[in-house]
Amino acid sequence: MLGVEAPRNYLLMIQNNAEIRATGGIPGALAILTIDNGRLSLGAQSSAGEVGVMAPPLPVEAEQQAIYSARLGKFMQDVNLSPDFPSAAATAQQMWERKTGQRVDGVIAIDPIALSYILKATGPVQLTGAEAAASTQLGLPTELSHTNVVSTLLSDVYSKVEQPRDQDAYFAGVAQEIFSALSDGQGDADGLVKGLTRASEEGRVLVWSRSADEQAVLARYPLGGAISGPSVSPAQFGVYFNDGTGAKMDYYVKRTVQLVKECPRDGYEETTVRITSTNTAPVDAATALPAYVTGNGHFGVPAGSVQTNILAYGPVQANVETAKVDGRRTDFAPYLHSNRPVGVIAVVLGPGESTTVEFTFGKIVQHTEPDLFVTPTVQAVKDVMLPIENAVCG
Repeated sequence: MLGVEAPRNYLLMIQNNAEIRATGGIPGALAILTIDNGRLSLGAQSSAGEVGVMAPPLPVEAEQQAIYSARLGKFMQDVNLSPDFPSAAATAQQMWERKTGQRVDGVIAIDPIALSYILKATGPVQLTGAEAAASTQLGLPTELSHTNVVSTLLSDVYSKVEQPRDQDAYFAGVAQEIFSALSDGQGDADGLVKGLTRASEEGRVLVWSRSADEQAVLARYPLGGAISGPSVSPAQFGVYFNDGTGAKMDYYVKRTVQLVKECPRDGYEETTVRITSTNTAPVDAATALPAYVTGNGHFGVPAGSVQTNILAYGPVQANVETAKVDGRRTDFAPYLHSNRPVGVIAVVLGPGESTTVEFTFGKIVQHTEPDLFVTPTVQAVKDVMLPIENAVCG
């Protein structure tokens, strides 16, 4: 996969956590990452917007279409509404090839937080040429380091750059310099390995290969990003987030997720998944933040508010039985995906508002310790995933 036998071309998707998607963020900025005998270089750079609308749409698996709609096969921006990265990546690969005619050997997804881990090892990078001149003019940094890259890419660029195409160009310029630093062997190799390991453990780096043999290996590890198969523990729960605002407000949303092991019932395990979300945007976000960040109400969500579609996955063969919002039982949408029960609720939070959603899963046949995976957000994983709570059983 590192191009020892022949050069490899991979579609690089930079996931933008400011507009959350199940696997991390909207894949706004795209590029071709070429690896020739281990040496990395970025080639053609594009964006999901430039890929355009697939007409006719690509086929979507029936279970996933029921949960996430046919948008999965229609827009590059939405291929990863589904948390199953192999299917999202395969769709992205087909879209790219239909649009450009360029064959790619696989898909790699990465987010700005992972880029910050890389920069901590390589040291700062300098933007050069047109990107540097444009950055200076717009008041954006021309030197990116692990301390400023996340806030720059997920917040500052939207307050200073109005056009989405220019925003994507800035993303691409930053990615170009970071991958050049990687390819040149800049910085601390041991720190780089640790940073990439951390990023992959947090789900911030995902890899898919169109080669069946290579994909069979990737499928055994979390790096492959599957929601079923050998990489998923039998008692795994998953909590995934999809933006419903049509904007970049997720930079301001803070979340915690916790598993609560309830008392067994009728010989089966029972677990509650508790998700608390808070909109930390300023009270005057509707006017203080750029319209591109708030969405300006274009998709029916008031400017400054955030709508999130919360999806909770239980273990195979379990049932999702009840849902509560702030302690009160509520209706929810139940589904199945790869024999895993799925509960879906949409929440809307105004500036300063907080809410807690709880899904209770029963008829759990697994008696092993439950495991949890959560969509990687702007926050540190340790701040999102709380320790398991155990109910007191008589």
